[in-house]
Amino acid sequence: MIYLLVLLVCVSVCPVQALDNGLALTPTMGWLHWERFLCNTDCENDPDNCIREKLYMQMADAMVAEGWLEAGYEYVCIDDCWPHHQRDAQGRLQADPKRFPSGIKKLADYIHSKGLKFGIYGDVGSMTCAGYPGSLGFYEQDAKTFAEWGVDLLKFDGCYMNDMDMLEAGYKNMSKALNQTGRSILYSCEWPLYEWPHRQPNYTAIRQTCNHWRNYNDVYDSWSSIQSIVDWTATHQKILVPVAGPGGWNDPDMLVLGNFGLTHDQQQSQMALWAIMAAPLLMSNDLRDMCPKSKALLQNRRIIAISQDPLGQQGYQVGKAFGFDLWERPLSGPSLAVAVVNRQELGGPRAFPLAIATLPSWQVCDPKCNVTQILPTYQELGVLALDGKLVFKINPSGTALATLTRIK
Repeated sequence: MIYLLVLLVCVSVCPVQALDNGLALTPTMGWLHWERFLCNTDCENDPDNCIREKLYMQMADAMVAEGWLEAGYEYVCIDDCWPHHQRDAQGRLQADPKRFPSGIKKLADYIHSKGLKFGIYGDVGSMTCAGYPGSLGFYEQDAKTFAEWGVDLLKFDGCYMNDMDMLEAGYKNMSKALNQTGRSILYSCEWPLYEWPHRQPNYTAIRQTCNHWRNYNDVYDSWSSIQSIVDWTATHQKILVPVAGPGGWNDPDMLVLGNFGLTHDQQQSQMALWAIMAAPLLMSNDLRDMCPKSKALLQNRRIIAISQDPLGQQGYQVGKAFGFDLWERPLSGPSLAVAVVNRQELGGPRAFPLAIATLPSWQVCDPKCNVTQILPTYQELGVLALDGKLVFKINPSGTALATLTRIK
């Protein structure tokens, strides 16, 4: 029998003042174009996959018709490469006229007409990462423009800004400018991603400025990318976990389920871990052509319920041994979500026995709890006492996800 060497995690969850805009009280859910569609502007040769208004209208249509909105995914977000290369005569940002002939406001109106919310992309520096106009020197003007267009979310990147004090000031200034517009605009920052190579970011200030924030490298459509993000998050969890909560979240980047690089077990792992980490669930995939198994996983209401739990506490890794990682996330109820990842990438399924009393949040099962396995398959495992054990059978690179709910 395998026993996990549990590493008790001293993560004090102290409330840190959040950005006071009333948004992101649970992790944001929606769709973002970048990982799947990148900066494809070749609409002549690849009209179905290029960055133009039709792409976002089709995604909005699919969000409603295919049950995504009903499942909780509400934002349709543009990433880089939407603008014209020059501002207009008044210095305002403008969309590329060939790819967005109706303009951004008309696109936002269309998305709003579907009951959805609309997100757009900008940059704190002089240019975006792809070389389009950035907002440096234009924070107030760009915030007003976004508000006039009906923007509901701004993803604000950090390219072309090498001075860390200017980077910090830029993110704060755009936050103030957005709030001064009078429109509720969720603010998604990349601030700590760009600051970590130079110094440890001030997460108290970041949480007071942003609704969620990227910390680490861009996600790729590969299992190695997912693992690197998860491992970095676990390594830094004593810093990250205490600052997450209603109004502000650590963002490990997009969900890549439904694309090309992950097996179904690996897709289950990303979905489970993003829910455990209280991460924004921003898909980057083609909703017009979605594998049914990936769609079912992304729309799994039990996993989404963990993600959106109102307690708003980020989960954390509590131990690892013999190629398994163990994570837990305290939930309202009181309940607990537990994820066990099989990091081995050869052989067949492996059994993992979990003694409830070894969990840091074992009190949930005092005196007993009801256990529901959500992944890899749904099973009601029944009532378990505090001294009980669970056994999960997990495929290579797969994850078992379960909830434990106290029975009084």
